[in-house]
Amino acid sequence: MFIVQHIISRDNPLVQRLRKLAQDSVAYRKLGEIWLEGDHLCTAYLARGQSVPMAVIADTAWLGEHGLANGSDSAAVALSALARRAQKVVVMPELLWKGFSGLESPARLGFLVPTAAGAAEVAGGLRSGVATVVLDRVQDAGNVGSILRSASALGVVQVVAMKGTAALWAPKVLRAGMGAHFALHLVEQVLPEQLAQLQVPMVATSSHADHELPRAPLPDPCAWVLGHEGQGVGPEVMAQCLQTVSIPQPGGEESLNVAAAAAVCLYESLRRRIGVV
Repeated sequence: MFIVQHIISRDNPLVQRLRKLAQDSVAYRKLGEIWLEGDHLCTAYLARGQSVPMAVIADTAWLGEHGLANGSDSAAVALSALARRAQKVVVMPELLWKGFSGLESPARLGFLVPTAAGAAEVAGGLRSGVATVVLDRVQDAGNVGSILRSASALGVVQVVAMKGTAALWAPKVLRAGMGAHFALHLVEQVLPEQLAQLQVPMVATSSHADHELPRAPLPDPCAWVLGHEGQGVGPEVMAQCLQTVSIPQPGGEESLNVAAAAAVCLYESLRRRIGVV
């Protein structure tokens, strides 16, 4: 059975915490909590078998402890059902959401979960011998989230974010990842000297490359290294790479967006792994 609490004041400490988590990309590191806003992220989190300490729901979406509807608002029925999966449900006026929501249209539901439940690890916990993506100072949150999504879809086990990369659990990255976070082992704030712990060959993308896809000899598993949007892979990381690979671009463009390049490279690894010609 869950506990229900009603909050009406914008000065409530919980509202202030939610504001920090929704608006400060690295607040989760200090507060030890992750704010998952919206039914899609909440559903993805539950699908991984995680327990939810707290759900926060707008009063316009809450149908009571028993989920009894007074009308035909199917969205409220669905949101209330998700909220009741939590150990505690906090109900607040929808107007309060506008003070902390990171969305243009408030989602009316969110889960507040500990960082440990999301497997958020900082500068440690690297797994060795598994298919990995290394992000070297990739700074755009949309790019990072999109790369996580491709990684999850295409068989990558682990994503490693070097120091200087956008915070993996920032709200914008979470939204762009669309639930991919919960399928991956994520490690961030990693330094170049720690990459040796991966114990797999590292392959970097570069416009000045040793090989061109799809003819490049690719080790499996490997760690694909994707660099800063403007500067590419840094020298300290590049020095550790077995080889560099470029993507053919007969259309004449100078380079692909880093998220698009990641999808192409990860698909090529998957294609070879499963033997598709």
